[in-house]
Amino acid sequence: MVEAALRSGAAHRRSVFEVFARRLPDGRRYGVMAGTGRLLDAIEAFRFDDETLAFLAENHVVGRATLDWLADYRFRGNLYGYPEGECWFPGSPIMVVEGTFAEAVLLETLILSVLNHDCAVAAAASRMTSASAGRPCIEMGSRRTHEQAAVAAARAAYVAGFASTSNLRAGQAYGIPTVGTSAHSFTLLHDGERDAFAAQIAALGKDTTLLVDTYDVAEAVRTAVELAGSELGAVRLDSGDLLLLAHRVRRQLDDLGAAKTRIVVTSDLDEYAIAALRAAPVDAYGVGTQLVTGSGHPTASLVYKLVARAESDAADAAMVPVAKKSPGKPSHGGRKTALRAYDADGVAEAEVLRTGEARPVGPELRELLVPLVLDGETVGREPLAKARERHERARAELPLSATQLSRGEPVLPTVYE
Repeated sequence: MVEAALRSGAAHRRSVFEVFARRLPDGRRYGVMAGTGRLLDAIEAFRFDDETLAFLAENHVVGRATLDWLADYRFRGNLYGYPEGECWFPGSPIMVVEGTFAEAVLLETLILSVLNHDCAVAAAASRMTSASAGRPCIEMGSRRTHEQAAVAAARAAYVAGFASTSNLRAGQAYGIPTVGTSAHSFTLLHDGERDAFAAQIAALGKDTTLLVDTYDVAEAVRTAVELAGSELGAVRLDSGDLLLLAHRVRRQLDDLGAAKTRIVVTSDLDEYAIAALRAAPVDAYGVGTQLVTGSGHPTASLVYKLVARAESDAADAAMVPVAKKSPGKPSHGGRKTALRAYDADGVAEAEVLRTGEARPVGPELRELLVPLVLDGETVGREPLAKARERHERARAELPLSATQLSRGEPVLPTVYE
């Protein structure tokens, strides 16, 4: 597209692209913005080095004029978006890219690959942390996804309320609290369960978490308390009827004088399993596969569409809206202002998307788009903790039905004005 647009003369026309989803995954009530911080880093680093240009030339991907243009490429336009942690709905322009057609269209795959993954994980994480009713969730999905996606997933999960991660690289890169437990192989390595527990306690202290379902759970709990006493930090259950086992283990721990010892459950948990364990004496949930794969929806189905472009490449050329009319995949033309409307009690009631001239924004409306990049310079970086706090607020202001796990429509309607 860049090569053809450079040849036609249209490559330098000012253009506006928007990132949005036509619909939410089946049954979901809201989406979650995640990946913004990673994306800003990626856009800053997005360049065509000599090795890349040589590959494009040797494989006749583009011609000499395009190679020369790519050699000088860096994004010099503007980027606006829903801030990280914010909730979104069908049609929400969660990211707006302004620049020449050529410089903006090159970012399409980069933007969509980051946001589709991170938003999917964050949406699943939000449902899980809502279902956990305040009990901490631990991200433990590194072994179930690509090694780089594992770090990104831990970050997205933290934005949506997960308390910690087992991925040390994510802890190093983003300051996410890190935790972990031993695997069954550690117990099987030793001559007996007592030897394994003793070794772990000697190395990590009595506040460690012992895995108690390698052999017999009741016997393992008894041995764990004998070795660590009432200071035993936690036990982990990773198999069997978790609801039944959690009640039995809690009763046993209390009878043995380990009332403060926590119970951590793992084993292919998703938001439905977490909700089903709400009445159980569980203190924390370790979630892996279902989290990093979006709990059945590994992509947010975001698209990147041109919604406005200049009539010519002149600096003062008028901008005109453009839109697809494809059956089943139409788009709404024109650059949009995104607002959230609230009722008298402060509960969100609609996503309002306006095109055309700017209009006053009253107290019942909140503007959603914030500047992220202006004239090629990043202005929207923020601490990850701020995105995490924002998500908690944004989810809390939605109608109560937003947290229902049953199938349903988006909790807010999208209104075009």
